[in-house]
Amino acid sequence: MRGIVFTGERGLELMRFDDPTPDAHDVVIEMKASGMCGSDLHQYRRPKGQARATGIPVPEGPVIAGHEPCGVVVAVGTAVDAKEARVGQRVMVHHYQGCTQCNHCRAGWQQLCQEVPVKVYGNNAHGGHANYLKVPANTLVPLPDELSFSAGAAIACGSGTAYSALRRMNLSGNDTIAIFGQGPVGLAATQYAKAMGAKVIALDISPQRLERAKAFGADHVINPGSNDPVAAIKDLTHGRYADLTLDTSSNPDARVNAIRSTKVWGTMCFVGEGGEVHIDVSPHLLRRQLTLVASWTFSNIIQADCARFSVERGIDVDKLFTHRWTLDQAEEAYQLFDKQVDGKGVFLM
Repeated sequence: MRGIVFTGERGLELMRFDDPTPDAHDVVIEMKASGMCGSDLHQYRRPKGQARATGIPVPEGPVIAGHEPCGVVVAVGTAVDAKEARVGQRVMVHHYQGCTQCNHCRAGWQQLCQEVPVKVYGNNAHGGHANYLKVPANTLVPLPDELSFSAGAAIACGSGTAYSALRRMNLSGNDTIAIFGQGPVGLAATQYAKAMGAKVIALDISPQRLERAKAFGADHVINPGSNDPVAAIKDLTHGRYADLTLDTSSNPDARVNAIRSTKVWGTMCFVGEGGEVHIDVSPHLLRRQLTLVASWTFSNIIQADCARFSVERGIDVDKLFTHRWTLDQAEEAYQLFDKQVDGKGVFLM
């Protein structure tokens, strides 16, 4: 089979690998769709030889990219129960593997395992940008028949991350939420927040992304490059500021502005990976009784719930995708995605 490998400094290569065969507790998935996620760019841009992420062991040899895998089970290991997986089943992958036995793992949060170095498929273990993917059966999340493989790929990270963050903030139809960044995760947050009944203020410096936010139901859009976003949000909320704010951008200025535009007793949530934020604690946090939370992807249970919610509310997850690629187009796909001015891309096999 062939798989996309990031070689560092915005380089990649379509390499050949042996077709995988399942060990006792594993399955092999024939890939149908593998989404492109903003966090891929950290690996795509990294200097040659640099570790893939802080605290994650560097694997030996090339590693196939892609952590939004979706496809069909084509082989199962001898110890896999039929209730876990069966040949022909449509599945997403919860793209982490911990010890499987600690409280975090047993609750579905394998990425939070403290007992062993966590495998992250597409980072320090082979991911979905390939023809096939071998993973433990306990990482599988069923894909409802009503959803396409592309939709399943989005839910497997970007859209699922947005949905989980909104749940973590207890968003309701009574709330006004300001979402900083309208890339794939931010746009998915706009999409789900509207489906949950909230009023949405979408912010981005890209006019293209703001237009897409409007199409996804944003009630107001703000370009921080040409407006004071804090003042604009204050004006739109009649001086109260937003009940909730969400940063998906990782931009230091956006993070500060998200905090400053959250109301007294409000909640601000970090989703975007990396970067820093510097804030004057007393006026912007302490004296406003502000709650700061962080939300890192989701559990396998929340991933399944995101899929269910998408079906029951008739959410067009596929609408997120602006580009569909083949593996042979990988170089062109990531060169475009690297500019971060357009929508979401997906590899279809």
